[in-house]
Amino acid sequence: MIENQIIIHVDMDAFYASVEMRDDETLVGKPLIIGSMPNERGVVATCNYEARKYGIRSGMNIKEAYNLCPKGIFKHPNFDKYRAVSNKLHRILESYTDITEYIALDEGYLDLTDVAASFKEAKETGFEIKKRVREELSLTCSVGLAYSKTAAKTASEEKKPDGYFEILSREDFVKLVIDRNVRALYTVGKKTAEKLHMYGVDTVRDLQNKSDFVKKFMGKQGEYLVDLAFGYDDRKVTPYKQEDAKSISKEFTFQKDVSSFKFLDDVLFILAFRVEERAKKLGLYGEGVSLKITYGNMKSITRSMLVDECSNDAYTIYENASILLRNVKKGEIRLIGTGIYHLREEEGRQLSFSDIFLSEHDVISKKVENKWQELKSYYKIDFDELRNSSNRLKTYEYIEKMREVMESM
Repeated sequence: MIENQIIIHVDMDAFYASVEMRDDETLVGKPLIIGSMPNERGVVATCNYEARKYGIRSGMNIKEAYNLCPKGIFKHPNFDKYRAVSNKLHRILESYTDITEYIALDEGYLDLTDVAASFKEAKETGFEIKKRVREELSLTCSVGLAYSKTAAKTASEEKKPDGYFEILSREDFVKLVIDRNVRALYTVGKKTAEKLHMYGVDTVRDLQNKSDFVKKFMGKQGEYLVDLAFGYDDRKVTPYKQEDAKSISKEFTFQKDVSSFKFLDDVLFILAFRVEERAKKLGLYGEGVSLKITYGNMKSITRSMLVDECSNDAYTIYENASILLRNVKKGEIRLIGTGIYHLREEEGRQLSFSDIFLSEHDVISKKVENKWQELKSYYKIDFDELRNSSNRLKTYEYIEKMREVMESM
């Protein structure tokens, strides 16, 4: 086990709702639900603590939320605003350490092992962060200080909102969670918990008592969960670096170099579906979209951008890759590729715009259909076979057909 880690977890309180209340004081003290409108098809993105008293929670069908609290205030989310506030939060956190790992717009880990002489000094840092968040952002956050990532995450949840809690040893962690549901271990999501419940493992104590059984039937995952139940967590705070990140991407090398950026944009659209297919098979979502270009002289460049909505759908990948493409140097292109990185499983991701607004799925579907029709009209090619196939050879054949048509124009 890694010894002497000093880790802080910072979690903003009801982030989206708190930003809205900060910017509109008339919302303070009233149940506020961020998501779709009650007359729309959609779900709750988040809500403030007043709304939570009515039993409203993230991911709940918006009509159910309305039935629970018909006098609540319903607002659409403003992701641009939330991202701007998140960037300011990150600047505050990064002033204390270079080792930061962001889990979402509103939370992240800080490794203070090499910058704090003791837990006492780290505690002072935790309270200073809370003070600066209040003064500079006019918001509140909850801070957990601990010896591991799991314990720090657990600690930040203990005294919400605007709380501070510390778990300084493995023994303290086990004592705190031993009789809680296995979901108290923050890497245990709904699906994993259901599997454990099938084995008669409901609490952390059950997980300890049936450790051999869990290891036998769940393999490596079971071993990891048992370690957590006993307070062992060797994971380090890992700053995001694109070159080190796991990613899902698709590339295409042309038979002849191309210079038409309209054509390259269309290729990105097609490649995005191959990325989507792979990501959905793995149940993964990306917090960022990447673009790779190799020029005719073999010089390669990569560009990337974080996206507001953790996603694995093709159109989101394409839209962001298209933005990146518009900002690269023009020239003869040998290879193009796109992908997603900073991958997350579904249980750990934030709700996206299209998750919240079911009608947004319809809008995106229409955009996708319009783009396919645009390609069909421009290249005089019927893309139905490609749309219904994951065959890599089909992708190759169609892109080369498109290139030939483009060159003949």
